[in-house]
Order: sequence, then C-alpha cells, then structure tokens
Amino acid sequence: MAKILTHPAAAAALLAALAVSVPTTASAAPAPVAAATCYGGAVTVNYGDAAEFGPYTTTSRCADINLRMTGGDAEFVWACVKFVRVGACNYWTKVGRSWKTIATDVKDGSAFTVPLGVDLEGSSARVQIAF
Repeated sequence: MAKILTHPAAAAALLAALAVSVPTTASAAPAPVAAATCYGGAVTVNYGDAAEFGPYTTTSRCADINLRMTGGDAEFVWACVKFVRVGACNYWTKVGRSWKTIATDVKDGSAFTVPLGVDLEGSSARVQIAF
C-alpha cells in the first residue's frame, strides 16, 4: 500500500529529491531552415510588362528550367529558352497552369532569357519561372 505524505515539509523534501534525480529535458533546438526547392525559388513576371524576361542564371536548385501560368486571361503561353551564349530559342513549348519543363539538363551558371507569346493578341499572362 502506498504512503500518502500529509506533512508539508516531507512532501517538499520528496519533490526536491525528485527534481534532482529526474533528468530535465532540453528545449528543442530550432529546426534548420529548409533549402529552397526548385519551385520555391521561382520568379514571377507579367507578360505585357515585357515579351522576353531575364537574363537569369541557372543554379543548382533546379536541373531544368520550368514555367507555369499563375494568372491572366490567356489560356496558355508559348515559351522558349534563349541561352545567351547561343542567342536563339531552343524550341517553343505550349505552357498552361501546371509546371512544364522548357529546357532540360541545363548546366549550372548558364545565362538565359525567356521569350513568351500568348494565345491571343492582347491577352495577359502572369507566369513563374523556376531555374
């Protein structure tokens, strides 16, 4: 049968002993900041402010150059990657509201621009470019 401590001094002594003998838990260390994901580092631009965006320089964050529409009244955009060292578009890709790769296996440190075209003259488009 367990004893019940009714004397305040005895209870305080027991609590003090328990506090010394029970290890305390350390406060949790702050979580490390997550590295930026490929899409997390995307830049947002508006077609109409310009028709060609950049120059940008590829990073190790993404192996490819990706693009998606996030707004505007266009149904889709046409996009290509124009590498500065080449000076011409690689190929034109039709891009909607899901991420689409517009250049693959791009070497880190490559400078490029992204020319865009909309589906109908006068349409607007807001896009994100991840590289």
